[in-house]
Amino acid sequence: MNTFPALIRREWLQHRFGWSLLFLVPLGLTLLGLAFGQIELDTDPAERMGTPFATLLAMVAMGGGTITCFVILGATSLFLLSGLARRDHGDRSVEFWLSLPTSHRASLAAPLVTHLLLVPAAALALGLLAGWLVSAVLVTRVVGFGAWLALPWGDLLLAGLALVMRGLAGLPLAVLWAAPLLLAVVLANAYFRRWGLPVLLLAVTLAGLLLDRWLGEGTVAFTLGSILRHAGEALLSADQAAWQADSNMPPSDALRQVPAWLLGDYLAALKALWSPLFASSVAVGAGLFVLLLDWRRRGASAAN
Repeated sequence: MNTFPALIRREWLQHRFGWSLLFLVPLGLTLLGLAFGQIELDTDPAERMGTPFATLLAMVAMGGGTITCFVILGATSLFLLSGLARRDHGDRSVEFWLSLPTSHRASLAAPLVTHLLLVPAAALALGLLAGWLVSAVLVTRVVGFGAWLALPWGDLLLAGLALVMRGLAGLPLAVLWAAPLLLAVVLANAYFRRWGLPVLLLAVTLAGLLLDRWLGEGTVAFTLGSILRHAGEALLSADQAAWQADSNMPPSDALRQVPAWLLGDYLAALKALWSPLFASSVAVGAGLFVLLLDWRRRGASAAN
């Protein structure tokens, strides 16, 4: 029997209430604020009347909604992931989970896939939907409901879907880039409990001081910064030159260029994988995953 979907379902059942609140509460507050609050825009009132300005507002709302939802749920998943190894030790339910007919590899991989890939991917799709709702209220308040209906929805939806697809395609790349940092935090918390992160930071600092003497000052900090930068660029903005549109370009024209910009940006993210740093990140991440497997194989005694 394939237990992997069941393990992913466990993550959903365990965290669905919190995830739902993190999506619905910010969305509800935003809609209420836009519907009943005062909206001030530093623009000429004459410029607000027309499709170009309404299109710009809708673009900002849909893009902002997608990115905001992704950041909120993504940050929450990273926080939950940090305590993954010991989450079943507090109430001693670890004995129950270890008794189930599931492999250690699947038991560790399922929550990692859920929190690092599935939740952020769902956040992108839900964020686009939230941005669509926000755009309806924002454009209606500023310009009018008729202007919202008259928006170029074909181009808007195509650009929004392209943004979501860019994020979905970049997520696995970003996870592979950041795997050493993410799994190091999980492993440190497994061995040192709540002191895991401070111990890890101290260890990295001391190792950096020693390695800087041999490899050159700032080598470790530069390497860690490069990993984080590449992970971020794998999600978006790997090719910054592609986003430098003409400031005089009408919003409708810029909207049609978004899919092409995102495609070029993703190709730049793929080219960045051809580097020793990426290969090292994947190798170190795999090694840390093996260490986590060894920690789990030792069972409940690993908590002592």
